[in-house]
Amino acid sequence: MTPLYPFIFASIYKYKLWGGRKLSTHLGKDVPPSAGCGESWEISGLPSDASVVKNGTLAGTTLPALLETYRDALVGTAVYARFGNRFPLLVKFIDAGDDLSVQVHPGDTLAAERHGSSGKTEMWYVIQADHGATLVAGFNQPVSAAECRERFETGRARDILNAETVAPGDVFFLPAGRVHAIGKGVLVAEIQQASDVTYRLHDYDRVDANGNRRALHMDHAMAALDFAFYPDYKSPYEKKRNAPVRVASCEHFTTNILEYSEPVVRNYSFDSFVIHVCVHGAYRIDYGRGWLDVRMGDCVLIPAAIRIVSLETDTGFKLLECYIF
Repeated sequence: MTPLYPFIFASIYKYKLWGGRKLSTHLGKDVPPSAGCGESWEISGLPSDASVVKNGTLAGTTLPALLETYRDALVGTAVYARFGNRFPLLVKFIDAGDDLSVQVHPGDTLAAERHGSSGKTEMWYVIQADHGATLVAGFNQPVSAAECRERFETGRARDILNAETVAPGDVFFLPAGRVHAIGKGVLVAEIQQASDVTYRLHDYDRVDANGNRRALHMDHAMAALDFAFYPDYKSPYEKKRNAPVRVASCEHFTTNILEYSEPVVRNYSFDSFVIHVCVHGAYRIDYGRGWLDVRMGDCVLIPAAIRIVSLETDTGFKLLECYIF
């Protein structure tokens, strides 16, 4: 059996009504700069959109095939016992050339009942944002289900939604049930449960090339929404160099930010795969039997069987480091 090594997968591009040009111009993705590409799926085990390895001796192998073959060596003993041959996370970049729909995702119980799927808790890391760009996360006041529905159906929901002006480095943790929307001019890295279930509440009456409006899912959304008001929706964290900083921790994933101007050794002697999402700079992963060059826009899956890696850099780097406890 071929020894495991850190994997980079071919990007899966999603063209959207609201897509922009930053996946090409900012992240250097191989898409036409005017194509309106809204999403780049970087690590996905979903059967409909399975990532394909593009580096090393296992190039051309899908992530589900890797998982079926290597099992706990790829994802960890506890992770494999919990999820089996289903890769539990999905990692993507999202470029909002226009406002995304106002939406919500169901939790595990509701998603399983309705769709045979996991729920969708996620987090955003803002890579770049135009001046004054905003996003929506949660409600700005306590609201009842009846009032929320009435406001959306009469076009007056803006007054109850929490809009945040954003800047590079901002982090938003979005548990299933939280209303949200990425605003025009924002480029994010998204780490989420492996689910593509979305309920739209509002889509600005947009139409596609055939003149059709996208469907809304008001009844489903009302059952999924968390109507509570919270004082803070942006995740606070201390920005530090040359030390890991935790920015998200839940049953579905844990995420640290690593911003380093010098080499560092990371000890992954715990029972999980690790994902790197490089959001700035470049570095080299030395994993003992070889090395892998990584640059901004790359996402790397480090198998659980690899316990120690050395990250070497000349230019400095910033990455999101994600795993499951």
